[in-house]
Amino acid sequence: MDALISRWHRELELFSGIKPLLILEGNVLDQYRYPVAGSVSQDELVSLSRYLLAYFTDNGWHNVVFYSNLVGFMNPWAPEMVTRFSRLSGGEMKNGVIPAEFKGNDAGTAPNLIRKALFQQEDATVVVMELASHYMTSPDRMDQRDVNAFNLLLQGALSARSVRTPQGARPNVLVILVNKTNDLPVWFYLDNPVSKVITLEVPDREERKRLFTRSFASFVDPTVYRTDMPYYREHPDDLSRLQEKLVALTEGLTFTELDEMRRLSRSEAAHIRDLASVVDLYKYGVKENPWTSLSMASLRTAKQDFEKRVKGQDTALERTLDVVKRAVTGMNGLSSSSTAKPKGVLFYAGPTGVGKTETAKALAEKLFGDESACVRFDMSEYGQSHSDQKLMGAPPGYVGYESGGQLTNAVKKNPFCILLFDEIEKAHPTILDKFLQILEDGRMTDGQGNTVYFSETIIIFTSNLGIYVQDAFGNRHANVTMDMDYDTVAKNIRSAIEDYFKLELGRPEILNRIGENIVVFDYIRQEAGEAILKAQVKKIVTRMAEQKDIRVTIPDEAYEQLKAAALADLSNGGRGVGNQVEALLINPLSRWLFDHEVLEHAAVTIDAFETEARPAALKCHVDGQEGGGQDE
Repeated sequence: MDALISRWHRELELFSGIKPLLILEGNVLDQYRYPVAGSVSQDELVSLSRYLLAYFTDNGWHNVVFYSNLVGFMNPWAPEMVTRFSRLSGGEMKNGVIPAEFKGNDAGTAPNLIRKALFQQEDATVVVMELASHYMTSPDRMDQRDVNAFNLLLQGALSARSVRTPQGARPNVLVILVNKTNDLPVWFYLDNPVSKVITLEVPDREERKRLFTRSFASFVDPTVYRTDMPYYREHPDDLSRLQEKLVALTEGLTFTELDEMRRLSRSEAAHIRDLASVVDLYKYGVKENPWTSLSMASLRTAKQDFEKRVKGQDTALERTLDVVKRAVTGMNGLSSSSTAKPKGVLFYAGPTGVGKTETAKALAEKLFGDESACVRFDMSEYGQSHSDQKLMGAPPGYVGYESGGQLTNAVKKNPFCILLFDEIEKAHPTILDKFLQILEDGRMTDGQGNTVYFSETIIIFTSNLGIYVQDAFGNRHANVTMDMDYDTVAKNIRSAIEDYFKLELGRPEILNRIGENIVVFDYIRQEAGEAILKAQVKKIVTRMAEQKDIRVTIPDEAYEQLKAAALADLSNGGRGVGNQVEALLINPLSRWLFDHEVLEHAAVTIDAFETEARPAALKCHVDGQEGGGQDE
């Protein structure tokens, strides 16, 4: 039986007999199954207040009342206890409750009534203060009436007395339920010898495993269960694997959410083999998970497909596809205690214009059929301390609360996507804290209180860190250059990134979450530059033919002129090559076509590129015509 008892319940058993002030924080809004035979059925989900009533009355306390600053003192399950509390505290009953304001130090306020009840020795009494996180605006903005109220509670806890019962001495106890401890004044609980903080976590792996093994039948429609279960009785290993998968997929869900998922599964009459899809339906509102429908044949040609868009980055593409293969085979996160992490995390580093963003877009197209599934965030826009609200959503009462956060809205709209965070080093450190939670837990709560899941996304950070470094005098120096080989470039950049997070930023934990997934892109070397140029020229020629029926021919001699000029400086990477193509080919060709009124249905040959001219010019002729025109 002990194995069924959660950690927080064990702490409650240990400290309720010796500490008169218990602060329960965390998952206090959830519902729970009472773990021992007593006044509540072990199969019934009950609120935390009902759970505490059962625990204290089963263990010798005579009197348990609940306080809400909206209603006062009450006990909907045992109203006679409110009557006894009225007698013990001097509070006046009205319609079965004892109305009492929280603030102030008047005789009839809740803290004064609680102090009297804790000091008496007639009945072992417990007062549970519900939703205590909402009693005041903020611990940092307390007025004197707030201070007086908490001082009275503190005095009551410090002077609380014990009462003899048939089960032994029981202290009068004040239990405060809060979302998080710092919703209370720090001086109220810090270094307080009579207080104990007990944290209620969401169900851990063992609790979820017990649920899916002991109560498995309750997740399946009875008719479906009778039809499907004979197979699983004959194949118990298949059932065990299915249950383990459900345990992994439901990490982070509360007992209430698990119960809602159970009811959804039954209402959908889901077959046992399809229970994993019910988790997706509950989390994301979709039955079909794109990850499960990926074409293995398509993934086998992924590297060749990527190389059509990204040139000269063999190592970076291989590292990227390793992460995808781990996700597809279900091996991501095997070495971690959390199974709800994102499908993959990549940190793209390297010089500008070498294909980092293009790789992310190509990955989105390969995985989800559309590069728009790559959602890009320019982190230079989130450099202020309040920027986390723009990204994650403002809290209630603040400007922009109704619109939500840009990131959380994007993931709620499409939970199956690539999240690309460009130039992550430009984000404010408060945003990096949010990323820590996402990378570790795979979920976060937005400003509107909705849980957003990131467990079906791939997260990619890009950065230019490590290209330049600062010396002791603050001067910037090149850390990598094009004359270095790739291994040296990768080593220098990785070392600079580690120094940034560990020494400059002082956040090595962020680096630890990224792990070995730092992917360094190489400089665009001559061979890759030639491939990029050839691909871009081919695209221009093809589109001219398709859209305008203008067939452009570039003889080898003229193409060599273009290549020599476009690839003279590769320091700006593929983007620099694209800029040169625009300056040397697109602009002068459009000028020549306009000046010579060649707008459609023609065959044009480029005889020469005058790359030294300002602006650059072309010598062309229209096939089938005498002479030709020259750009001025």
